[in-house]
Amino acid sequence: MKLRNKTIAILATDGFEKSELFEPLNALKNEGAEVHIISIKEGDITSWDDKNWGETIKVDKLVTNTNASNYNALVLPGGVINPDLLRINEDALGFIRDFFKAGKPVAAICHAPWLLISAGVIENRTVTSYKSIKDDIVNAGANWQDKEVVVDSGLVTSRNPKDLPAFINKVIEEIAEGKHEEQVVNA
Repeated sequence: MKLRNKTIAILATDGFEKSELFEPLNALKNEGAEVHIISIKEGDITSWDDKNWGETIKVDKLVTNTNASNYNALVLPGGVINPDLLRINEDALGFIRDFFKAGKPVAAICHAPWLLISAGVIENRTVTSYKSIKDDIVNAGANWQDKEVVVDSGLVTSRNPKDLPAFINKVIEEIAEGKHEEQVVNA
C-alpha cells in the first residue's frame, strides 16, 4: 500500500486508450490511492479499444470544478482522440500546468504528451511518446528518447500499451516520492 493517503487525478475524455486508463487506475487503487476521473464532460466517457469504441467509465469531477491542489499526482492516458480533444480545452491545459507549478508528479503515455506540448510544459524535458508524435515533441523543444519509460524530475512518459508495466511501476514510484522541485513550467 505504497500510495495510502494519496489522491490521484486521471484526466481523460472520450477516445482514451482503454488499457492506458484502466490498468493504471487499477494499479493505483491496489496501492491504496484514491483515484478520480476528471474530464471536460459529465457522465460517462468512452474508451477506444483497438478499432472500436470500448468500455465506459464514470466521470467523478469536471476539470472546471477541480483544483490540482487537491491531488498528489496526475495521470494522462493516451489514445489519439482523447488528447486531441483535451489539448484545445484551456481548463484542461491549466489543470496540467498547475501540477507542474506545484512540483507534483505527472505521467503521460502514448499520444498524451500532446497535452504537455499544448500546456507549454515540455520544453527542455526528456520524454518519450508514441513514435508518430516524435516530431511534435522535438519541435516543441524536448529531447525525445525511444525507451519504454522515461523519467525526468517527476515527469513519467511511455510509448504505448506494451510499456504499461514499466510505466505503472515508475508512476507509483514517483507518486510515493512526492514533490519534485525541478518539475516546473518552462513558460
